[in-house]
Amino acid sequence: MSQVDTQPAYEDPATPGRIVELLSQGEVTLLGQIPWSSNVIFLTNVDDGDLSTLAIYKPRRGETPLWDFPHGTLCLREVAAYVVSRSLGWPLIPPTVLRDGPHGPGALQLYIDADPRASYFTLREERLPDLLPLALFDLVANNADRKGGHLLLDQGGRMWAIDNALTFHPAPKLRTVIWDFAGDSIPDEYQDDLRQLWDGLACKSALGQALNKLLAKDEIGALQVRLRTLLESTVFPHPDPSCRQVPWPML
Repeated sequence: MSQVDTQPAYEDPATPGRIVELLSQGEVTLLGQIPWSSNVIFLTNVDDGDLSTLAIYKPRRGETPLWDFPHGTLCLREVAAYVVSRSLGWPLIPPTVLRDGPHGPGALQLYIDADPRASYFTLREERLPDLLPLALFDLVANNADRKGGHLLLDQGGRMWAIDNALTFHPAPKLRTVIWDFAGDSIPDEYQDDLRQLWDGLACKSALGQALNKLLAKDEIGALQVRLRTLLESTVFPHPDPSCRQVPWPML
């Protein structure tokens, strides 16, 4: 039995599909609960007889109720974030699927073997340009909780965005530590990607069909409004001084 590389080579377009297939169909074995999380999450092994990998399992029944996000939807939002990132081509979000597991339906995400010392706060001086697509994605997804520790650095030096559950709320909820690009122009190549995402949502595409199974109609409508706003302004917004737009704790 071979082990899946937990740093999938995104240069090879076939690799994510194989990993998604493994996560979707492999046998899930619990290895232990991960402590210090606001929701119940588990480290698991996923095995289909030929390949195996470590993965993070977030069962719906283990989600802590929140006053502003509908209960039982966080796992759906994790998957939606991955779907949108794949459509855009950025940022790197570990392959994530919705499936049944040992504790019922939930999100199952590829485990990333990361440097435990790395975070946004340790990387921003040396890798600031690499943070731009992550900052832009959080604007698109309306991320309500982008902490510094939600950025992983793998053994190959690639940055991954995790903990994307508090996303796609129809009301403005943006809270992030990444405000380095406020007032800067959105590079043309990223505007092109945003425009392609807009076009994909505007027609009956596979993307639209996938998101319709994960998000409510008003959430998809709000996503389209955010895209249109970014394409019209072509700049990163400044934080709103009338509300708190930095998460706490920040790490």
